[in-house]
Amino acid sequence: MQAIWYERTGPAREVLIQGELPTPEAAPGEVLVRVHASGVNPSDCKSRGGSRPMAAPRVIPHSDGAGVITAVGAGVDAARVGERVWIWNGQWKRPFGTAAEYVALPAAQAVPLPENVSFAEGACLGIPALTALRAVMVDGGVIGQSVLVAGGAGAVGHYAIQFARLLGARQVIATVSSPAKAAHALAAGADAVVDYRSQDVAARVQELTGGCGVDRVIEVDLAANAGLLPRIIKQDGICVTYGSGAADITLGFFPMILSGAAIRFFIVYELSAEARAECEAVLDKLLREGRLQHAIAATLPLAECAAAHERVMGGQTMGNVVLTIP
Repeated sequence: MQAIWYERTGPAREVLIQGELPTPEAAPGEVLVRVHASGVNPSDCKSRGGSRPMAAPRVIPHSDGAGVITAVGAGVDAARVGERVWIWNGQWKRPFGTAAEYVALPAAQAVPLPENVSFAEGACLGIPALTALRAVMVDGGVIGQSVLVAGGAGAVGHYAIQFARLLGARQVIATVSSPAKAAHALAAGADAVVDYRSQDVAARVQELTGGCGVDRVIEVDLAANAGLLPRIIKQDGICVTYGSGAADITLGFFPMILSGAAIRFFIVYELSAEARAECEAVLDKLLREGRLQHAIAATLPLAECAAAHERVMGGQTMGNVVLTIP
């Protein structure tokens, strides 16, 4: 099969290799998926760059993807052959991800993909959509709440705006960094946007919420924005964070204790089986009803994997970057 892999970490154009590798087989409990689209996420690029130890001497990157099941291992219902699926955790704690014509993985990690959702869209679900949905649903959900989505034009943020709106939020505010990103967030359903490069975020949030602050912050970079929390969050509100631009976070103890705010940490790779099942059920319903916008910024062929990684890490892309594998 055709695949992209790396045998050492470093810059994309220096370490990514394209070539032929043996097609894997489905082991007991696994399915073999013919991959049609492979999602490229920042965590994939950071791993290739050396942010964590390699899972094996050779790694095929990317955790997200979509395709068709072509074979099943022992213990898996043979009726799944021919099923369209989307994939999660393809390369999490495993050596071979979705940047290849085929991937073999546990059957539960290949989720039925509704017919009205394209493979490219399906390749956006494992990390961006599930992260956004968990951030909206955790700790009681958002019904009747005012929600601030940090980075509302990002891959996760764009979905988070939609999920907050669809699951009952009273008000959705998003932070952005440009007029184009503001338009993108508003089109997803945000009631208002705050340009953090040109506006005082805390003052604007207080203005938009009548001086109360927001009930929930969905945070992409806690290290950068921790100082804002006591100034934007409602008394006894919650910050749900799934990312940080730095390993260490500084919080002012007295402002935070006076706010009564909670901080919920999670990483989508390590969701419990119960949390993942809950999110998958809600996501499947919304997908089948055609109620989600999928922001695909670019689709590139497998051979342009290095360019895809560079686009993702460039910081200017609005939406997901997907590799197509026809």
